[in-house]
Amino acid sequence: MWAIIGWLVAIWIVLTVVGAVVKGLFWLAVIGGLLLAGTAAYGAVKSRK
Repeated sequence: MWAIIGWLVAIWIVLTVVGAVVKGLFWLAVIGGLLLAGTAAYGAVKSRK
């Protein structure tokens, strides 16, 4: 389970960086940031149980 969450976090970070670097893809940075936050929250909730 942690491997999947780790890969998702890595993908979201890459999407966020690519979106921030390429000015025309600002929406990609926003989506990447939101998905990163959601994945991190999901991982935090699952680790408590």
